[in-house]
Amino acid sequence: MDSPCVACCKLNTDKICTGCYRHIEEIVDWNKRSDAQQQQILQQCAARRQVIDTTNSPTTAITSAEWQHAKQTLALKKQNQSG
Repeated sequence: MDSPCVACCKLNTDKICTGCYRHIEEIVDWNKRSDAQQQQILQQCAARRQVIDTTNSPTTAITSAEWQHAKQTLALKKQNQSG
């Protein structure tokens, strides 16, 4: 499944991208998700969009540090699930 990225990556305070409405962990891990998981994320994005578009919370561009932190968090979650 293609990524819903619209190349407008800005995170709100909840670490949700206001371009595609995915959480940073969903962005980082997108290509490793099954089609079913990606479809579920897209459904969550639709719900998030309604909420996010009605609020005016501040946004910041995704930093390299945030990206790396999300990757590390996902790796730890996977370790805990398998071990």
